[in-house]
Amino acid sequence: MTDASLAASSSILMTAAFVVALLASVLLKFWLATRQVRHVAQHRDTVPPAFSAQISLEAHHKAADYTIAQGRLGLLELAFGTAVTLGWTLLGGLSWLNQTLLLWMAPGVLQQVALLAAFMVIGSVLDLPFTLYRTFVLEQRFGFNKTTPKLWLQDLLKSTLVGAVIGLPIAALVVWMMGATGAYWWVWTWGVWMGFNLLMLLVYPTWIAPLFNQFKPLDDVALKDRVSALMARCGFTSKGFYVMDGSKRSAHANAYFTGFGASKRVVFYDTLLAQLSPAEVDAVLAHELGHFKHKHIVKRMASLFGLSLLGFALLGWVSQQVWFYTGLGVVPSMTGANDALALLLFMMVLPLLGSFVGPVFAQLSRKHEFEADAYAVAHTSGADLSSALLKLYKDNASTLTPDPVYVKFYYSHPPASERLGRMLPPAAGT
Repeated sequence: MTDASLAASSSILMTAAFVVALLASVLLKFWLATRQVRHVAQHRDTVPPAFSAQISLEAHHKAADYTIAQGRLGLLELAFGTAVTLGWTLLGGLSWLNQTLLLWMAPGVLQQVALLAAFMVIGSVLDLPFTLYRTFVLEQRFGFNKTTPKLWLQDLLKSTLVGAVIGLPIAALVVWMMGATGAYWWVWTWGVWMGFNLLMLLVYPTWIAPLFNQFKPLDDVALKDRVSALMARCGFTSKGFYVMDGSKRSAHANAYFTGFGASKRVVFYDTLLAQLSPAEVDAVLAHELGHFKHKHIVKRMASLFGLSLLGFALLGWVSQQVWFYTGLGVVPSMTGANDALALLLFMMVLPLLGSFVGPVFAQLSRKHEFEADAYAVAHTSGADLSSALLKLYKDNASTLTPDPVYVKFYYSHPPASERLGRMLPPAAGT
């Protein structure tokens, strides 16, 4: 077999593998989404007995309808996203965009960064109708959206500017390193990428998040003393307790740790403080402390680092294979660099593999949530944590009757029935 015929055969195999993987991923996601919608609809008119005393039928209806609406919108997004992926790859969209930019710009790092930027901008524009519909129709219908068109536009402009200021230099550095650091460029690039992610953990809470939300120190003295005592009792410190004005965009509630090392801080949504009692806030914070106690954050970061290294190694190999480009509908340069093309193609192919390994990480995440719940129950009240979670399930319109198979694939948190079932027995003795 000649080199030309071998290259053609490899390209055809790549195309076939891509089509099979894409089709399998789409069918799997479609099957799971329709299972979820059907299962929730079938249980819409009956509150599970374990929750009948706390959750009204009206609230159960809202959660079911919200979940079904999200599922149906997700199916449309799946179909549209699949068409866009095919358009970029086998139908020649990415190759056309690259050749068009080469007519305007000389080959080199600047042209490749322009290709990355143009791809991202076009992708964002294509996603815009779904973003607008989700925010101003779906979320609005169920009473969650608090964002005005003006605020939404301001957020878009800010995020675009921040993305350009941070993303373009990083993209330029990565593209330059791919071409300038030799055969093992992927090792050096991986190191820079991981360093950037660690730096963002320090920078984001102090410099970036305040561009979008106000973070005010917690001024409820009694609550501050209470959560400070909890953290001291559990052996934790933080840079401070802050309240975020989440209510100006959404009625959803949350609390989280952000930052790393000395910049670590505790952030409460104002909607959370409005919904929960001080004892329930204590319990929710104890759950977050449980993640740190069990080193879940460190474990997840280590997993991310390891998987990223494997990903960069794979990218380093396929970026040198002509069939990788031609099999995905792109004509690579035989004399110049194809680094940006390799990055973009890899970004489109990799999620197809994630569809099948996702359940492993979802299972691990649910295990971590159970461990954090157990830690919270041991240091606060199981009854307070369960009542807080029930309020959050209700106020966030989270369904109490998800499809079990859908849960296995997608849920990073255990469903309410499993989660509360584990914590309530210990709480009976408190």
